[in-house]
Amino acid sequence: MKYLAFISLLFAGLHLSATPIDSTINIDQQDINGSIASYIRSGDSKSLANYFSATLDLTVPGNEGTYSKSQAEIIVKNFFSQYAPVTFTVNQQGSSGEGSQFAIGTLKTASGSFRAYYLLKKSAGQQLIVVLQFEEE
Repeated sequence: MKYLAFISLLFAGLHLSATPIDSTINIDQQDINGSIASYIRSGDSKSLANYFSATLDLTVPGNEGTYSKSQAEIIVKNFFSQYAPVTFTVNQQGSSGEGSQFAIGTLKTASGSFRAYYLLKKSAGQQLIVVLQFEEE
């Protein structure tokens, strides 16, 4: 009987210790979304590109396609130069059971507003942007 009580306590302890690890993962995911939003808000294409996958689907006015990380960084830099960000607000974000995350927001620039969307997928243990879109509203 004591053995069963010990096993029950052991499993209860394992369950409780797993909870903070899961919470940490959620906090890290929120930090990633916060960082990406901050880089979009400030027009920092170089820092934003740190989250780009090796290739990504990119849509900005005048450019739409699949680009390498370095090509995408240049295109986004030109986009931010032409449309200097004033504010960026995340309107909706979520995740899938497979670990993908997305965010939809509004980028306001001196020249107009854009619907912004990005999709993150886990690659080599790291969340990376595989889709980035800025479409005029």
